[in-house]
Amino acid sequence: MNEQPGNSDRPLPPQPQTPPRQAPSVSHPAYAAHQPFYGGQNPGHGHTASTKESRGGARGRRRVGLATFAAGVLAAGLVGGGVAAATLGALDDDPAAAISQSAPESIVVNNTDDVNTITGAAVKASPSVVTIAVSGGTSGGSGSGIILDTEGHILTNTHVVTLGGQVSDPTVEVKLNDGRVFPATVVGTDPLSDLAVIKIDAPDLTAASLGNSDELNVGDTAIAIGAPLGLSGTVTDGIVSTLNRTISVASSAVPEEQPDSAQPDDGEGFNFLPPGGSAEQQPQSQGSIFLNVIQTDAAINQGNSGGALVDADGRIIGVNVAIASGGSGESTGNIGVGFSIPINYADRIAQEIIAEGEATHGFLGVSVTAAGSDGAQSTSTFSSGALVERVEADSPAEDAGLQAGDVITKVGTYAISDPQSLTAAVRIQSVGQQVPVEVVRGGDARTVDVTLAQAPAQ
Repeated sequence: MNEQPGNSDRPLPPQPQTPPRQAPSVSHPAYAAHQPFYGGQNPGHGHTASTKESRGGARGRRRVGLATFAAGVLAAGLVGGGVAAATLGALDDDPAAAISQSAPESIVVNNTDDVNTITGAAVKASPSVVTIAVSGGTSGGSGSGIILDTEGHILTNTHVVTLGGQVSDPTVEVKLNDGRVFPATVVGTDPLSDLAVIKIDAPDLTAASLGNSDELNVGDTAIAIGAPLGLSGTVTDGIVSTLNRTISVASSAVPEEQPDSAQPDDGEGFNFLPPGGSAEQQPQSQGSIFLNVIQTDAAINQGNSGGALVDADGRIIGVNVAIASGGSGESTGNIGVGFSIPINYADRIAQEIIAEGEATHGFLGVSVTAAGSDGAQSTSTFSSGALVERVEADSPAEDAGLQAGDVITKVGTYAISDPQSLTAAVRIQSVGQQVPVEVVRGGDARTVDVTLAQAPAQ
C-alpha cells in the first residue's frame, strides 16, 4: 500500500476487533469524548475556531512601568480609544443575527505607568494580527491572520480561506489592527497542515516578531490574539498546557486522495466545526489529518482560527487552529483546551508557499499500527509506539534499514505513542532532513538515521 502524497506513515485500515481495542485509524483515544472545532462559518455571521479561558486573579501578570518593555513595544504604538460597544446577536440560524461592533482596533492602555506583562505583549503583537472576511457563493465567514512581512503576506488557516472546504475561489478582505481594509488574494493553501498564505497590497504594515516554538516550556505564558465571533483585537491569556500534542481533525479541504485516514464513522475524536456553525458530520468523502500542536488554556473561540498565540515578550509562538469542546452545537465554546500550530513549522510552510506556491512534507515510507507494551499489535485502548507492518520499497525507511516488526518510539525530538503521532512527527520535518528514529527491535532499543523524502505522487 503506497502512502498518499504529503501524507507520511498512514495507519493501516482498522482491523476487526472487540472492545476496548482501538482501531488504528481512530483519533487519539485520550480525546474521544471531546470535539475540538475548526472555526466554522455561517452565512452572514460564521467564524473560525478560537479562544477564552484565562488564568485566575493576577497570577503571572507582573506589573511594570511602560519603559521596561522593549523598543518593539513602544514602536507598536500605544493608541487610546473609546470602550468597545458590541451588540451580540443570538447564535441561531438567522443570518440577520450577526455581530455589529464599533470598537478601537488597538490595545487600550489608560495607565502607562502600571502595565502588566499581558498588556505589553498584546501591544507589541496586535498590530501584526488581522481579521479576515471570506465569502463565496452564498457562504461567508471570518477568521484571523498574522502579518509575516511588510510585502503584505499574511499567514492563516486553509479552513479560513476555503470556508472549511466549501469555496475554491473565495473573495477575501483583510481588516488591519488600525481599521484599514484591503482586498486580498490567496497565494496558496496547504490542507495537510491547515495553513495558508494570503497577500494584500498595503503600506505601513507591521510584520510580526516570531518566537522559537522549539524552546517553549509547559507552563509558559500563552496569549491568544484574534477575532473571536468577529470581535477584532480580542486578547486572552493562559499557559502552554502541553507540547507535541497530536490531534486528529476532519477537514473537507483535504483532497480525497490525500487524507491520513477516512473520517471515523462514529464521529469520535477531533473534528473541525463544519461550515454553518453546526456540529453535523461532513460528507463521507471528507478525510482526517493529524496535526502536531501546542495545547493551551488561553481562551480560543470561533473566529480566532489563523490568529496568533503569543509569548510574554509579544512574539508569535503559534497559529491558533482548533478547540476542544465538551459538547456539540453552535453554542459550544471554549472550555480551556485549545490548539495552536507551532510557529517554526507554520513559518516553514508559509515560506515554501510564498516561494513555490505549495508546501512539502517529510515522508518516511512505512505502514504502521498501534503497538502494545510487549511490542506486538495493541489490544488495549492505549498504545506504546507505532508497530511497523510494512516498509515501502525504495523509501527512506528501507534505505535506513527499518524492518517490519520494529516499534518506532521517537522521531527527532518527538515521542511516538501511536500511528497518528508518527504521521504528525514525520510531516513536521523538512524534506531532505536527516532525523534520528528510535526503534525497539526484538526487545532491544536502537537509533537509526533517516533522511526524509517528499511523498511520491500517486
